This record gives sequence, structure tokens and C-alpha cells, in this order.
Amino acid sequence: MLMLAGCSTESPKTGTPTDGGGSSTAPAATTAKTVAPGTKAKIAFVTNNSSDYWTIARKGVEAAQKDPALAANADVDFIMPGEGTAAQQKTLVEDEVTKGVIGIAISPVDPANQTEWINDLVSRGITVVTQDSDAPTSKRICYIGTDNHAAGVNAGNEIKKALPNGGKIVLFVGKSDAQNAKDRIGGITDALKGSNITILDTKTDDADHARAKANAADVLTANPDLAAEVGIWSYNGPAILSAVKDANKVGKVKIVCFDEEDDTLAGIKTGAISATIVQQPYQFGFDGVKLLSDIVHGDKSKVPANGTNFIDPQVINQSNVDAFKVKLAGLRGK
Repeated sequence: MLMLAGCSTESPKTGTPTDGGGSSTAPAATTAKTVAPGTKAKIAFVTNNSSDYWTIARKGVEAAQKDPALAANADVDFIMPGEGTAAQQKTLVEDEVTKGVIGIAISPVDPANQTEWINDLVSRGITVVTQDSDAPTSKRICYIGTDNHAAGVNAGNEIKKALPNGGKIVLFVGKSDAQNAKDRIGGITDALKGSNITILDTKTDDADHARAKANAADVLTANPDLAAEVGIWSYNGPAILSAVKDANKVGKVKIVCFDEEDDTLAGIKTGAISATIVQQPYQFGFDGVKLLSDIVHGDKSKVPANGTNFIDPQVINQSNVDAFKVKLAGLRGK
């Protein structure tokens, strides 16, 4: 396990939303901006919302910043859009570009509608690496993160274990068109083919945590025979758990989710949540900014030939939750 540095003094940046799309007429292609080794470059790590999930990625960024080579070569801004919208993400990134940032590692909120904008950034000489969620048809140079389809298959297999006799389920996510959401849902769907489990619907909440719980509660009321609720984004697990507790259906309605929020792990410990599929956001942060720094200093040797660097997910259930919590405490510096 990598040793962690102390917390950064930077606070998440916020901004005023604008449209989340790209320019309708991109400038002519420009060579990516680079600086000489030993010269500091401004780069940024950009999340897709303000979930606790990203605090672990931030620890990875902070640890990378303590590496002497990176410290000599890069100033890193950690950007966390409080609203979780493509519009705010664009505003904050454009603000960073104005300040001289020449490389960004971003988790796109809406990759389909942000692809043109990402391509526009590249045409202006900005190096773009995607992390956590990809924009696969964009001109980003590399994706670092989970194989979200494989993670979805893992979740689907856990759903089948929780519901050996089948049943009706509903999925919950912030935005269903985010690439990581599409891939996870696709993996779940593939894993459930041929089973007696039926996906009734996918409910979205635009990263609004209150709405996430309301969605979970409304579905329980509308479907008294519901067998399980499945959370696709990190905060969906705790939101579902809270709704299921309020409805006195713990154990009756199974829960499978993603990521490692404290309430999710507590729910697994008690058996209220069957399993969660966790990623390695610490590595997204650590590897993302180190790779980005190398690229903007003219070194592309660590860019995978296929443009993809997958970091394996892990299934957490009652059998391994205690050991995972110990590891997680270390990653969080606690």
C-alpha cells in the first residue's frame, strides 16, 4: 500500500453553470501543449460530483503530489463540482484553462454530450485523460479506471446470489447516460440474462442525494412485491438503505450497490446490504495525475497502446468487509 501524505489545503472549487455542450465549431487542431522536464506544469483532477467516494481519490492525488518527481514537475488542482452537472464541470474546467492548466484528468458527467467539448479542449492544446467514467469516442489520450461492464457483471452475479428464486428489481443512478452508468447497467443486464430476475426500471436523480432516497422510497411504495433495489453510483447505496429501513423492509428487499461509503459498509456488516462492488479511486487519483504529468512533459511511454488502463474492482460482502474497512481506513489516512 502506498504511503499517504497529509491533506491538501485546497478546497473544492465551485462555479456558475453554463451549458454542458461543446463549441459548434472547433478550432483547427493544435499540437498538445508541453513543458520541459523540471518545469512545473499546471494540471487538474476533475471529479463528477462531490460524493465521499472522491475523498479517496483525493488522497491518491495528494500522495502523488508528495512524490519528488511529480512535485518538481506539476502543480495539481483538485476540482469537485458541487452540483454534479456537466454544465458546472465545463465552467470549472474552462476556468482552470484560463489559469494556465494544460492537462486535465476528468470523470465526464455526460460523455455523449461532452465529447465535442473534450475534442475542443484537445484542439486548443489541452491534454485530456478520462478517469472513473470514460468518453470513449472523444480524443482523450487515455482512460484510467474500472472496467465498468465487468463490474456490472460482478453486481449482476451478486444480485443472483441474493435472489436465488428470482424477482423484480429496480436500478438507481445519478445519470443513466454517464459512461460508467451505461457500462455497469449493461453488465448487470448481461449477467441476469436467462435468470428469473426482471429489471422493472432505472430511476435517475441527477446526483441529488435527497431525490435518490425519495426515488428508492417511491419505488418501494409502488411495488410491494419488489425483491431488490440496486444502487449504481456510490451514494445510491446509503440512500436505498435509508429508504428500506424507513419502510421496515430490511432483509425483505435485498440491496446490491457500488462503492465504499461508510453507511454502505455498515449495511453490509449487519446484513442489510448483500454486497457492494468497490473500485480503487485512490489509484485513479495517484495514477491519473502521474500519467498526466508525464504526458504534458512529453513522455507518453506509459500510455497503454489501446488507450485503456483498467484497475480491477472488488466484491465486498460480510466475509471480507472487516478487512476491507481496515484497508480503507489506511487509504483515508485514519
